[in-house]
Amino acid sequence: MTSTVAPSTVRPSWVTDQRLDGWRRWVFRDPGRAGDSATTSALSPYDLQPIADVPASSADDVAAAVASARNAQRAWALVPYGARADVVLRFHDLLVERQDEVLDLIQWEMGKARFSAWQEILQVGNIARHYARHGRSYLTPHRVRGAMPGLTKVREVRVPKGVIGMISPWNYPLYLAVGDVIPALLAGNGVVSKADSQTPLTLLWTRALMAEAGLPTELWHIVVGSGSVVGEALIGPQDPTADGVDHICFTGSTATGRRVGRRAGERLIAASLELGGKNPLVVRADADVEKAAAGCVAAAFGNTGQMCIHIERVIVHEDVYDAFRDALVAATKALTVGQTFDYSVDVGSLASPAQLETVARHVDEAAAGGATVLAGGRARPDLGPLVYEPTVLEGVTAAMPVCLEETFGPVVSLYRVGTDREAIEKANEGRYGLSASIWSRDTATAEQLAQRIRAGSVNVNDGAAAAAGSIEAGMGGMGDSGLGRRHGAEGIRKYTESQTVATQRLVPLGPPPNLPVEKFVGMGNGQLKLLKALRLR
Repeated sequence: MTSTVAPSTVRPSWVTDQRLDGWRRWVFRDPGRAGDSATTSALSPYDLQPIADVPASSADDVAAAVASARNAQRAWALVPYGARADVVLRFHDLLVERQDEVLDLIQWEMGKARFSAWQEILQVGNIARHYARHGRSYLTPHRVRGAMPGLTKVREVRVPKGVIGMISPWNYPLYLAVGDVIPALLAGNGVVSKADSQTPLTLLWTRALMAEAGLPTELWHIVVGSGSVVGEALIGPQDPTADGVDHICFTGSTATGRRVGRRAGERLIAASLELGGKNPLVVRADADVEKAAAGCVAAAFGNTGQMCIHIERVIVHEDVYDAFRDALVAATKALTVGQTFDYSVDVGSLASPAQLETVARHVDEAAAGGATVLAGGRARPDLGPLVYEPTVLEGVTAAMPVCLEETFGPVVSLYRVGTDREAIEKANEGRYGLSASIWSRDTATAEQLAQRIRAGSVNVNDGAAAAAGSIEAGMGGMGDSGLGRRHGAEGIRKYTESQTVATQRLVPLGPPPNLPVEKFVGMGNGQLKLLKALRLR
């Protein structure tokens, strides 16, 4: 396994105190709290030293931010879609032009390899273009038949919900935050985002860039702080009748997602929740072993395994098990691991000591219980304080936490099966259902098998990226992996309410003044029979 020594200078040289001050100004503070100096700071994975102090928001700040965004949203909803789209397209161009800055910030705050960071640029750019150019069609009013053919005109229209609350995670601080904000804004909403405490600078940099693209200052606010204070306040006040956000979009753990869902239910607002996963990859007997191994490596160890759709369980037909295992181990050991601010590293650092502890515990307990470590299996403090080698396990049993608990790190476990049926049953073990993968030369059969896997996305002959990158299709989970979808039509429609507008012509519905009710009922019954006979309904 190739190694790269961590750089001696962690803070990017272009990040001056002046630039930091400029980003800090985007943390919303209630004007009534002038003089409050509370701050928060995360530790950089590169050296476990504080990154930068950022103002810490309070519950009052959150409430004031929602009120401010609501005032701005009323005017924004009247702006034509094309003008909103122009702002997003200018943001797209600025993001591509200045991507090296935010790539540095993502790496500094979160520790991932630079290529994994660049994939966030790719996703956000594609989302921005897609919704700017095609979002209007998702929201176009839809004409339907009315109660009285020819006399009732009915349209279903989409209206903004109002203010959307966003709670995004640290593992994709650009994509999973801004990728949801863009369709919400284009749908005519205001937004209040809670930046994750580990990665606030990335989101603050992005907010400044969106302002440069022309987004009104009060329309999208950023708050920073702990989930117990800022997150709870963003979901809504304890009084369910008090003013708060009109929809909450949360990406994170299943345990927290359950709490978010309960609170949203109490307030009778919708919640879209993308939660955890323990994603399977199935290798059929006819699979191209080398390609399957390469695809598994990309899906298991990309982003240092810290992505909700990454592969953690690899289910292999016995006919190709040995060949696949050898190919996977060889490809894993060939990865370059370490910390740099360039593209020379394949697998970067974990994001926090808590992540390192979970990964090490899962691997150590598995090894102590009799599992075999085929590759990796150890921390590498010589490369960085939170670096852990990409790891392949064999002989994992159901009693081991690594079997069905989410590890969220660079660890995969191999399982041998004898039939497709057994593989599907194994893939469906546990309560998660976010993403899955099937490798086979017979793609028609693989596509049929895909529909038997309980997962929001199934990739055939790809590990995870094909479905996630196809942004015209929805992305989300089943079971304990969440509710709702991002991307595609639902990715923007969920930020709107469906409203029916019915216009009655000539006569109102109901019996005319001089017609007995019994005769009207008889005419209505005749109409029912006629419409059925004519197959008009």
